[in-house]
Amino acid sequence: MTESSGDVRALLELIAKSLVDKPDEVFVEQVDGDVIELEVAESDVGKVIGRQGRTARALRALLGAAGVRAHKRYTLEIIE
Repeated sequence: MTESSGDVRALLELIAKSLVDKPDEVFVEQVDGDVIELEVAESDVGKVIGRQGRTARALRALLGAAGVRAHKRYTLEIIE
Protein backbone atom coordinates (compact mmCIF):
# COMPACT_ATOMS: atom_id res chain seq x y z
CA MET A 1 0.00 0.00 0.00
CA THR A 2 1.39 3.36 -0.94
CA GLU A 3 1.35 6.31 1.37
CA SER A 4 -1.31 8.21 -0.58
CA SER A 5 -3.71 5.26 -0.68
CA GLY A 6 -3.28 4.85 3.08
CA ASP A 7 -4.19 8.50 3.51
CA VAL A 8 -7.33 8.05 1.41
CA ARG A 9 -8.35 5.01 3.42
CA ALA A 10 -7.73 6.85 6.70
CA LEU A 11 -9.68 9.89 5.46
CA LEU A 12 -12.67 7.75 4.53
CA GLU A 13 -12.54 5.89 7.84
CA LEU A 14 -12.44 9.15 9.83
CA ILE A 15 -15.41 10.61 7.96
CA ALA A 16 -17.45 7.40 8.19
CA LYS A 17 -16.81 7.06 11.93
CA SER A 18 -18.06 10.59 12.49
CA LEU A 19 -21.27 9.88 10.54
CA VAL A 20 -22.45 6.66 12.21
CA ASP A 21 -23.81 5.72 15.63
CA LYS A 22 -21.50 2.70 16.01
CA PRO A 23 -18.02 3.90 15.00
CA ASP A 24 -16.37 0.74 16.31
CA GLU A 25 -18.13 -1.26 13.54
CA VAL A 26 -16.66 0.79 10.67
CA PHE A 27 -14.18 -1.09 8.51
CA VAL A 28 -12.41 0.30 5.45
CA GLU A 29 -10.50 -2.06 3.20
CA GLN A 30 -8.66 -1.40 -0.03
CA VAL A 31 -9.21 -4.07 -2.67
CA ASP A 32 -7.47 -4.29 -6.05
CA GLY A 33 -5.61 -1.02 -5.49
CA ASP A 34 -8.36 1.34 -6.64
CA VAL A 35 -11.49 -0.14 -5.02
CA ILE A 36 -12.21 0.90 -1.46
CA GLU A 37 -14.85 -1.03 0.49
CA LEU A 38 -16.64 0.66 3.37
CA GLU A 39 -18.42 -1.64 5.78
CA VAL A 40 -20.66 -0.28 8.53
CA ALA A 41 -23.26 -1.70 10.91
CA GLU A 42 -26.55 -2.61 9.28
CA SER A 43 -28.37 0.10 11.23
CA ASP A 44 -25.91 2.75 9.98
CA VAL A 45 -26.03 2.02 6.24
CA GLY A 46 -28.72 4.65 5.69
CA LYS A 47 -26.61 7.31 7.38
CA VAL A 48 -23.64 6.59 5.14
CA ILE A 49 -25.77 6.58 1.99
CA GLY A 50 -27.86 9.60 2.97
CA ARG A 51 -31.07 10.94 1.45
CA GLN A 52 -31.19 10.08 -2.23
CA GLY A 53 -27.54 9.03 -2.00
CA ARG A 54 -26.22 12.51 -1.32
CA THR A 55 -23.77 11.50 1.42
CA ALA A 56 -22.44 8.58 -0.63
CA ARG A 57 -22.07 10.90 -3.63
CA ALA A 58 -20.14 13.38 -1.46
CA LEU A 59 -17.84 10.62 -0.18
CA ARG A 60 -17.18 9.54 -3.76
CA ALA A 61 -16.43 13.14 -4.72
CA LEU A 62 -13.88 13.38 -1.90
CA LEU A 63 -12.26 10.16 -3.08
CA GLY A 64 -12.16 11.57 -6.59
CA ALA A 65 -10.45 14.73 -5.40
CA ALA A 66 -7.94 12.73 -3.35
CA GLY A 67 -7.34 10.48 -6.34
CA VAL A 68 -6.36 13.41 -8.53
CA ARG A 69 -3.35 14.01 -6.30
CA ALA A 70 -2.35 10.34 -6.46
CA HIS A 71 -3.12 10.07 -10.19
CA LYS A 72 -5.64 7.30 -9.46
CA ARG A 73 -9.37 6.84 -9.81
CA TYR A 74 -10.83 5.34 -6.64
CA THR A 75 -14.14 3.48 -6.50
CA LEU A 76 -16.18 3.37 -3.29
CA GLU A 77 -18.30 0.33 -2.49
CA ILE A 78 -20.57 0.46 0.54
CA ILE A 79 -21.00 -3.02 2.03
CA GLU A 80 -24.13 -3.77 4.03
